[in-house]
This record gives sequence, structure tokens and C-alpha cells, in this order.
Amino acid sequence: MDAELKKSLQKLAAQIRIGTVESIKSRGFGHIGGALSVCDALAVLYGSQMTVDPANPKMPTRDKLVCSKGHAGPAVYAALALKGFYPYDEIKTLNQPGTKFPSHCDCNKTPGVDITTGSLGQGTSLAAGIALADKLKKQSCRTFLIVGDGEINEGQCWEAFMFAAAKKLSNLVVLIDWNKKQLDGYTKDILPNEDLDGKMKAFGFETVKINGNDVEALYEALENTKKGGDKPYAIVMDTVKGAGVKEVEETMSNHSMTVGADKFDEWLAELREKLAALE
Repeated sequence: MDAELKKSLQKLAAQIRIGTVESIKSRGFGHIGGALSVCDALAVLYGSQMTVDPANPKMPTRDKLVCSKGHAGPAVYAALALKGFYPYDEIKTLNQPGTKFPSHCDCNKTPGVDITTGSLGQGTSLAAGIALADKLKKQSCRTFLIVGDGEINEGQCWEAFMFAAAKKLSNLVVLIDWNKKQLDGYTKDILPNEDLDGKMKAFGFETVKINGNDVEALYEALENTKKGGDKPYAIVMDTVKGAGVKEVEETMSNHSMTVGADKFDEWLAELREKLAALE
């Protein structure tokens, strides 16, 4: 990728992180760790890969995003705001009465959200179904699924993966957020999911493992998924839970955090400094 595009995607990732923290700050608590870990992926998807139209969010031929780990909603909302689906300041009503931005993704409330998620595991089946429907309709659009590494404790995920491979859904791209933590601790201590790339290959996916907080690695992996073929694609994203904010990264219980406004302001200052360095 050229240097200009790389910097553009890095800036977008930084802006998504800022939006994520700003929205959670407005409520005082939220699922910050798993939201921050996928900001780079969202930047590359919305900044270089997905065909969407903010003026026509339900466009039938659009590419679809299924964020099965629905608690990463704040990052999705920030990405969509920056893409122009709604005014940016609206995301600061996160999880408040009457908001369009609940804590988990809801397609009935938020323009640009394709599927309601949050009941973990179900997004995998939904994504496979969407991809199959588009394939049967001979649509050229693709479906991108973001699923958490803790979430794939759910057997439903593996049923969906088998189905996707059996139906040769090369229009489906699964991005596994391998941040090594889930709500109650490290995945290795709760239910180890070792060799995720080997597992996905065995289930019939064309698979690669990359640094999931590196926009260049993400871009190259996603570009490779455009070649079609007869297999769905899996990208195992080696990420850090809370990526981008040092204190969140280093906090053990960072799945959901409650802190004061002054702490959020410290984190925002850190992120804005990083963004300024990219200008």
C-alpha cells in the first residue's frame, strides 16, 4: 500500500478510537477494551474496503458488517459517524434514554448497522446467512464478520463456519479479534482456543494470522480476500484488548470499565496526541 493511504487509515483508526472513548465517557462506563481492539480493522474496512452509502444505508448491493461481538458497538458507531451516516456528536448519547446508540449494535436504531448483535455467537450464523443470500442472488457484495476470541467458545460459531465452507461462501470474510481476553479473564485460563488459524484452515477457510492493530497488515489481508475462489476467508487478528490507550491495555479487567471524567480526559489527550503526530 502507498504511504498516503497508510497514513489516511492510521488517522481514521485514531479518530475511531477518540470517538469510542468520547462516547463511553458520556455515559461514564462501557465496553472499552474490546471496542478499542477492533478500531484498526474498522478503519481499514470503512476506509478502503467496504462499498456503503451513508445516504442510502439499506442499499441492497452494499457490503455488510456483522459485528457479532456487539459490545464493540461504540467503535462501530464512531466509524459510521466518521463515514457520515449521522452527525458525530450524536454518538455521545451512548446507552442513554432515547438514544440511537445502545451499548450493543441494533439495526433497528442505528443507521448503517446491518444486524442486531450482542447475544454472543449468533452473529456468525447471521453473517453466513447473509453471505449465502447474496450469493444466491448473484450479488457482488461481501459480508464481513467481526467475532471475538472469547465468543467462539460458543458452539454455534463452529456450526456456522462449517456451513460457510460447505456452501463455498467466498464472499464471507471472518475477522477474529484474538485479543486473548474475555469478560472473566484470559481465554487461555477459561477455555483455551489455541491455534485458531489452524482450526479455521481445518474448517475449510483460506486463513491468515496477522497483527490486527496494524492497518497495513489488515489492508493486505483484506485485499487478498477479493480474489474470490471457493473458500470463505478468515483473518485471525492478533490484537491487544484496549489497544491505543496504554492504561486500558495494562488493566486486567478491561472488558468494561467505569472511571471518572478526568480519567477519560487523560485517555483522550493521549489519543489526540497520537493523531496530531500523524498530521
